[in-house]
Amino acid sequence: MILSMTGFGKATKQLPNKKINVEIKSLNSKGLDLNMRMPSVYREMELGLRNDISQKLERGKVDFSLYIEVTGEETTAKVNAPVIKSYINQMKAILPEADATELMKMAVRMPDALKTERDEIDENEWAEIVLVVNEALENIQTFRKDEGRSLEKEFQLRIANIRLYMEQALLLDPERVKNIKERLQTAIEELKVTVDENRFEQELIYYLEKLDITEEKVRLTNHLDYFLQTLNGKEANGRKLGFITQEMGREINTMGSKSNHAEMQKLVVMMKDELEKIKEQVLNVL
Repeated sequence: MILSMTGFGKATKQLPNKKINVEIKSLNSKGLDLNMRMPSVYREMELGLRNDISQKLERGKVDFSLYIEVTGEETTAKVNAPVIKSYINQMKAILPEADATELMKMAVRMPDALKTERDEIDENEWAEIVLVVNEALENIQTFRKDEGRSLEKEFQLRIANIRLYMEQALLLDPERVKNIKERLQTAIEELKVTVDENRFEQELIYYLEKLDITEEKVRLTNHLDYFLQTLNGKEANGRKLGFITQEMGREINTMGSKSNHAEMQKLVVMMKDELEKIKEQVLNVL
């Protein structure tokens, strides 16, 4: 089963005086691009947390956010009274007629109007935070699995379509060979020259062998089967699927260059269209 790199996980927990909120968002990326936002008081714990997230999510552009909402009377932010008074006095000197309430509103918005007293990390509180982070990680993994199931169904449909168009193209092969023979014979007749029939047959066989698409059909069938087999692998396989689609594209392109038949070329274009849809979605696979 495949996993998508796209996902979202959220978890919250209410403590006596605080509410812990964790959100994790993930989009596709070639590697792991992890951006973390968390209160500065917990910054010393970031490295360990980053390692845990990296191991579980593996790849993707990941945004991790940890918010602590104070719900009780306790707060680490204090009014910086001397600074606010200084701002008010300065603004009074500039606008002596200004209302005191308005000056206060302006002063509390100024830099350093609030000061934050750094607390030591509470081990019990951090343990609760880790539990919430793990819950959010489980939620995003569930999201990724659900997205993976949708991608798997999409891939199976596109692979089936390519296989169908390929078989339809092969049904046209006898008509294509007949048309090529007739065109060559007509060209010889228009030249009004005598040719050695045996030599003509040999050259015709050589020409038709160069336009034969049997090998491409066999290789493309193998690539289609391998793609479906890889979908059911247990390991992260987005990169492998990408390589397989490249090989599928080579065989389809070769079929197109050899086809020399209008209806067959239309089917090749349809195969290319299905393959492009696969390539777009493979970028989302972990």
